[in-house]
Amino acid sequence: MITLKMTLRRMLSERRRSNNKLSRALSSSQIHHASRTTWSPPLVSLDLLDDCSSTFTHSHAAPIQKCTNDNARIIDGRSAAEEIKSSIAIEVSRMKESIGKVPGLAVILVGRGQDSLAYVRNKIMACHEVGFKFSIAELPENCTEEEVCDALSNYNKDASIHGILVQLPLPQGREPLFIPCTAKGCIELLLRSDVEIVGKRAVVIGRSNIVGLPTFLLLQRHHATVSIVHAYSENPEIIAREADILVAAAGVPNLVRGSWLKPGAVVLDVGINPIEDPESEHGYRLIGDVCFKEAVRIASAVTPVPGGVGPMTVAMLLLNTLEAAKRALHFP
Repeated sequence: MITLKMTLRRMLSERRRSNNKLSRALSSSQIHHASRTTWSPPLVSLDLLDDCSSTFTHSHAAPIQKCTNDNARIIDGRSAAEEIKSSIAIEVSRMKESIGKVPGLAVILVGRGQDSLAYVRNKIMACHEVGFKFSIAELPENCTEEEVCDALSNYNKDASIHGILVQLPLPQGREPLFIPCTAKGCIELLLRSDVEIVGKRAVVIGRSNIVGLPTFLLLQRHHATVSIVHAYSENPEIIAREADILVAAAGVPNLVRGSWLKPGAVVLDVGINPIEDPESEHGYRLIGDVCFKEAVRIASAVTPVPGGVGPMTVAMLLLNTLEAAKRALHFP
């Protein structure tokens, strides 16, 4: 029998996402919202890595057209995430009172990237808010494959841990091990904001296998006509201007300008780019892939950064961990 450690080592060395189910490891299962269920499709391996920062340029070839509305409606990820977390907290309280146990989430952090640290801080706060147990294993950027596998194995043996997340992105040369929650958060934001997906033209900027590819597949599952823009796409701004729904996930600050947007489009900004800011508490502030001040004049709805897709990603992580705990503890 192939052990967990052997399976993970093979995934890293072959640059391929395994379809094996790892006990208690987070997977993209299902999202429940009222009577609606969203399933994440299986992912395929993607070997091409884009260097969008060196390929995309900020083009202003096309004039900026305004939406008929004065300003875009802001898609409030924080508000939607708070609703989900409130429901989760009620379930956790019921679980604790009934069986004396709570869901447990473990995070494995490799390196000290500013974006990863920001994500982890948000996860810690969210776990405390809903009553989860939280544990973190911090490894240096130059850690060995063996150390990552050992951390996973140790958490996998811990009966109090029901979700294990390897914080992405991993340092260069390491492949993602788990399907992320960001794509699910994007779809959930669209559904909760009453954005029609069926039959609409959607464009995803970025084709990473942690955001771009799963978002592409989920939008297809909801019957959108989907295109992907990547570092080798010709005339990316022209393709982007065709989108009724645009998801920016390239990791390039302010890549998407107003000239890239179709008037009335719905824009989801997945980008989280740290920019030095001495006046900020942490010495930097976060901005997205979309130039917000331009997008808000043209789009019908847009997510801010921070406060848009990010909180929903954390909320989906908590929801998956809750579901994993319920299954492991046979809790209805």
